[in-house]
Amino acid sequence: MAHAERTLPYPAFVLARIARYRKNNHLTQKEVAAYMGITQQTYSEYERGKSVMHIEEFLCLARLLNVSVDFICGVTNLEEEFPKC
Repeated sequence: MAHAERTLPYPAFVLARIARYRKNNHLTQKEVAAYMGITQQTYSEYERGKSVMHIEEFLCLARLLNVSVDFICGVTNLEEEFPKC
């Protein structure tokens, strides 16, 4: 029986955008994790594609990075700010 091919939970460009915008905002993984209420190890797994964020965490991250979820996910390439509630 053949082994299933391992795929990332998100496309590589999504993970790259998350990491790039974290760095552009001068934030460490530890700072992002604290804001999201998770451990640095858990956040690191998200950013490396080893684990999947819950939708609430994804929204929280978009707010912190001040970009839309649509931008992070590649639905749009417009770098619009996250809409304020």
